[in-house]
Amino acid sequence: MRTALLQSSGRPGSVAENLKVLDEAAARAAAAGAGLLVTSELFLTGYAIGDDIGRLAEPADGDAADAIAESAARHGLAVAYGYPERDGERVFNSVQLISADGTRLANHRKTHLFGCFERDHFTPGERPVVQAELNGLTVGLMICYDVEFPENVRAHALAGTDLLLVPTAQMHPFQFVAEHLVPVRAFENQMYVAYVNRVGREGEFEFVGLSTLVGPDGVARTRAGRQEELVLADADPVFLAASREANPYLADRRPGLYGSLV
Repeated sequence: MRTALLQSSGRPGSVAENLKVLDEAAARAAAAGAGLLVTSELFLTGYAIGDDIGRLAEPADGDAADAIAESAARHGLAVAYGYPERDGERVFNSVQLISADGTRLANHRKTHLFGCFERDHFTPGERPVVQAELNGLTVGLMICYDVEFPENVRAHALAGTDLLLVPTAQMHPFQFVAEHLVPVRAFENQMYVAYVNRVGREGEFEFVGLSTLVGPDGVARTRAGRQEELVLADADPVFLAASREANPYLADRRPGLYGSLV
């Protein structure tokens, strides 16, 4: 499945403008043969927008979800987008996957919140593994800091995730996560990982870009730079099956030895 990574911080504070940016990217991605478009963390609203996070938060089935579903159906590709999700009095840092026919397939709430900013504005999610079937692949959802915990990604591997989508807001000086940790996660868990970052300065944060789609061999199929761009690469189920046969990490595990980890 050809996957498009939208490396962009959008227009922080403006949901309407970010919907336009997403729709334009969906058109370009579809024209390039993509079946899936993935945005960065909190793309819908912006990341460093303070208390506007709560003001702009929407439910998973809100107006923005409807607009993105319409865009996905019009362009004929699935969309995974980051947004602040309101559920009653609680706000979650979430990513939602919508199919190419506009159906809401899956919604993940970030389980591991990073730093005081996120802990002040969000409630942590409680489901580490959220998946959906898309174009013959089992697609898993995760957000930024979640992928830095090996237990999280291994749980996805054991649940059969083929392609892990990770919208992120990776900031300086932690670019080694994009450059080194993400390829290791893909290799040790034998899956594709799409890691899609924000870029540029936003409030007190400097986002480093470097979005990538990494294969189960640990090799980046595409790598963005430090500017806004749309990059594409393929997640190949045939290659994935061959890689899993050649690298049987999951089959060679000895769970009886790992009890002390939990």
